[in-house]
Amino acid sequence: MSATNGPELHRVQCLDAGGLHRMAYWQWDRAGGAADRVLVCAHGVTRQGRDFDVLARALNDSYRVVCPDVVGRGESDRLADPKGYSLPTYVADMVTLFARLDAQTLHWFGTSMGGLIGIALAGLPNSPITRLVLNDVGPAIDPAGLARIGEYIGKPLTWASEDEAADYLLTISEGFGPHTRAEWLALTRPMLRRDGERLRLHYDPAIAAPLRAVTAEIAAAGEAALWAAYDRIRCPTLVLRGASSDVLSRDTTAAMAARGPRARVHEFAGVGHAPTIVAAEQVAVVRDFLLGGA
Repeated sequence: MSATNGPELHRVQCLDAGGLHRMAYWQWDRAGGAADRVLVCAHGVTRQGRDFDVLARALNDSYRVVCPDVVGRGESDRLADPKGYSLPTYVADMVTLFARLDAQTLHWFGTSMGGLIGIALAGLPNSPITRLVLNDVGPAIDPAGLARIGEYIGKPLTWASEDEAADYLLTISEGFGPHTRAEWLALTRPMLRRDGERLRLHYDPAIAAPLRAVTAEIAAAGEAALWAAYDRIRCPTLVLRGASSDVLSRDTTAAMAARGPRARVHEFAGVGHAPTIVAAEQVAVVRDFLLGGA
């Protein structure tokens, strides 16, 4: 399938503690250009790679855009052991993906969980990431936002129709900001799978287990490790924040601007967690940063 119509689905085999699993990724081949300039776009905890269709089309003139379905989501395999749904697994999978992509230039855009994966990867010694966008996430996560996500993740819900599912997803995604009905349905369709005569969400409900197992001690250790990784990042970094975010606080963005890569910060009014980068003005901010000078 050509990039004009949509992306091609590929899979790469990855190692985990129990054996092997396949991670799916959606690839938008660069329109009329070399394929060695790659942008990887990584989604949030309950989302999947087709979230980035609008951004991919907007940047397809400059990049081969690759949008993985993180394991347990979308077209990727599910893990036998839910404890594997964790940052070390996701980082290892992306390193395997990088080897497959063989990019000369590698940029990263990560929303929420995808941003945490990006921090961990960009903070590695000799990281191939040379430009980083973190969408409404940082090393410190507001407990209120984490609790809100924990309330709905993994529920065994089904719906009779696409419209019914879209209406439900809208109730748990108010932070995404305003969208037309057509835009919202486009974001909803890849989230659904047929289950008999009903529709269900695409992801393994077991992805909720590690999130619900987080204690205050685990959260503090994770935050410390993420700040250490962030402080090692040396590439130009942009932090996007929804002005009403309950996940990324202004105090955290101020710290991110002052330490580590000294990120640029851009705040979107009328949005919470997390901007979908569907609106033209949001796309423009990302495009200007990724394609602009250091």
